[in-house]
Amino acid sequence: MHDIIRQLEEKRDAARLGGGQKRIDAQHGKGKLTARERIETLLDEGSFEEWDMFVEHRCSDFGMADQTVPSDGVVTGHGTINGRLVFIFSQDFTVFGGSLSEAHAEKICKIMDQAMKVGAPVIGLNDSGGARIQEGVASLAGYADVFHRNVMASGVVPQISMIMGPCAGGAVYSPAMTDFIFMVKDSSYMFVTGPDVVKTVTHEEVTQEELGGATTHTSKSGVADKAFTDDLQALLYLRRFIDFLPANNKEKPPTRPTPDPHDRVEMSLDSLVPDNPNKPYDMKELILKVVDEGDFFEMQPDYAANIVVGFARMEGATVGIVANQPMVLAGCLDIASSIKAGRFVRFCDAFNIPIVTFVDVPGFLPGTAQEYGGIIKHGAKLLYAYAEATVPKVTVITRKAYGGAYVVMASKHLRGDVNLAWPAAEIAVMGSKGAVEIIFRQDIGDEEKIAKRTAEYQERFANPFIAGHRGFIDDVIMPHNTRARICRSLRMLKNKQLENPWKKHDNIPL
Repeated sequence: MHDIIRQLEEKRDAARLGGGQKRIDAQHGKGKLTARERIETLLDEGSFEEWDMFVEHRCSDFGMADQTVPSDGVVTGHGTINGRLVFIFSQDFTVFGGSLSEAHAEKICKIMDQAMKVGAPVIGLNDSGGARIQEGVASLAGYADVFHRNVMASGVVPQISMIMGPCAGGAVYSPAMTDFIFMVKDSSYMFVTGPDVVKTVTHEEVTQEELGGATTHTSKSGVADKAFTDDLQALLYLRRFIDFLPANNKEKPPTRPTPDPHDRVEMSLDSLVPDNPNKPYDMKELILKVVDEGDFFEMQPDYAANIVVGFARMEGATVGIVANQPMVLAGCLDIASSIKAGRFVRFCDAFNIPIVTFVDVPGFLPGTAQEYGGIIKHGAKLLYAYAEATVPKVTVITRKAYGGAYVVMASKHLRGDVNLAWPAAEIAVMGSKGAVEIIFRQDIGDEEKIAKRTAEYQERFANPFIAGHRGFIDDVIMPHNTRARICRSLRMLKNKQLENPWKKHDNIPL
């Protein structure tokens, strides 16, 4: 018995040491935490239950039989974040560069299967050089098994990927299928093919950071949702983020007590929108002044900034926020913003999170770049997402809502539950001047006539009342009452029930 206990402790010590003290020191030297330190930082103290600590690889080729390390380069198990259950895997770069073997993949699959059974989020802390080459096709099969779990878990439990080191080749596709991807600046990167291959094939000179670093993926490609300065900040923000999400698709979003009154009046909102219709204002100011305690967790802040998406709380309950941003491209919808917001809306709908939409949109962005890039199909993604969503949808039009973009942004026609407008809102097919120049084309050149016609058109159509007459707007509200009206609407919609027709799955315009 004593021998068994001694062997047990030796194996535990070997597993905790990973690739050895020298490699741990090298990890620390790069400003990175080890796999186990990351888990300790992320989870509640003492809550981690480790699984498969004694698993080792089964490869005997290329001298691998003599190189075995308990845990085989990934730490897996479950624990709690703020008392809520999560399943986690953390790849250990000190063991074979965190490369994925058959056994390594089996460990990840096991916790994903269990997360599906009990209905809890899966968090992956990725720090891996990719497939373990010595194992050949067995490691590729391992990746495929993980990919399959990602697909099966999609829309069932939240999946979050934190890229904390290299993530290359096949390793990028598992994070790509998860719901959210976070990265760490200067120490993490993602790409399908590395700089050397790029140079060989295309003769382009590019660094790892330029090709697939955190800044690239949060501002240019839109692959990642947010980037953090170091491991510690990333993990602490992840603790905050997970609090917004329900554990699975059968639960309501979490709630927490708030001292912020639901009927709080915010008089400064009455002067938020400038008198000049062409002058921008910051939509984030409205969001921060309306949500609980000004707490807004924005997603993809540096990508497609003409639309703002993120999570907040109203009366303590999680809501998803989607808002046009007049400060960027005048708030126009384009390819990137449609994809960004469409995916966010679909996540909220999958996990029962009500959607609050703030609208100030002059239309879709014109131009050959947009048309050649497929704005018709990509713009339809956002339209599709809003139309498909069955969760409570509350919409507030603050200023402009023109043309097809008005329809797309959670209008009454796409089953918006409560649609409100501020007094200065303009709901029309297009802007007054453009409309007049089409209707009264014969008067172009006569500035006085055009100005008079424009004023007439504005008086007739540039207000929320035409839409109100038809019931497309439920009420015109004062800006300072926005929080109270949204809270009241969401309370009314708390037990909303709506189901789409049965289908195997839909066919969103990808």
